[in-house]
Amino acid sequence: MSLIINASNLGIKFKTGKSGYKKFSRTLKDVIAQGNTVRSTQDSGDFWALRNISFTVNKGDILGVVGSNGSGKSTLLRTIAGVYSLDEGKLDVYGSISPLLSLGTGFKKNLSGYDNIFLNGVIMGFSKKEIEQHVNEIISFSELGKFIFEPVKNYSSGMRARLGFSIAVFLKRDIMLIDEVLGVGDRKFREKSQEKMLEIMNSGQTIIIVSHDLESVKKFANKCIWINKGQLMYEGNTEEVIQKYINS
Repeated sequence: MSLIINASNLGIKFKTGKSGYKKFSRTLKDVIAQGNTVRSTQDSGDFWALRNISFTVNKGDILGVVGSNGSGKSTLLRTIAGVYSLDEGKLDVYGSISPLLSLGTGFKKNLSGYDNIFLNGVIMGFSKKEIEQHVNEIISFSELGKFIFEPVKNYSSGMRARLGFSIAVFLKRDIMLIDEVLGVGDRKFREKSQEKMLEIMNSGQTIIIVSHDLESVKKFANKCIWINKGQLMYEGNTEEVIQKYINS
């Protein structure tokens, strides 16, 4: 199997305080979807959100990332997506990446869901013609109906997550990043999403999943890492890592 992600002692440091910030990497995605800085009102000083994180992902792997709230899981995904620049270490990504798939991340809230499909598609490197070939599938799978033409700012978090999931699974890239969306929506939509995930798994897609739903991580991930307070605690077989996390 060929290596697709190689992280070596990577570290992400945030400056805190009213004038503090964390600079984003200068990419089209950041400028359009995220802005230029993240501000904090915490006490002044430096805070290591991640440090000494090392792991590898091979093509076709599905990597689960587990840990408590604030452990650095989502920061790791944002780093892989190119949203944050490294303060330490090295990160090599050999392939294209889908938009960071989390609850509302990456959407322009004043634009409609329909327009956000095209915006995200362009950011991913698809042409308008390529996006048009999948837009009806995306709308249908998201089950948003007429709300697809409403501004995303009027969407619930579940509606945003459903749209984000639908975009990511139909506008495929080499690596899919998923952040806490496998349990969104009603039972019917969750079942449909899990069926789609199984289909994607069988196609050999490389996926990184962050989730508090440990059963979903067990179901989908063939390997797993556990992060605690920005540190890598364990890497290995999914069942083994999750058991160590539960017992901690």
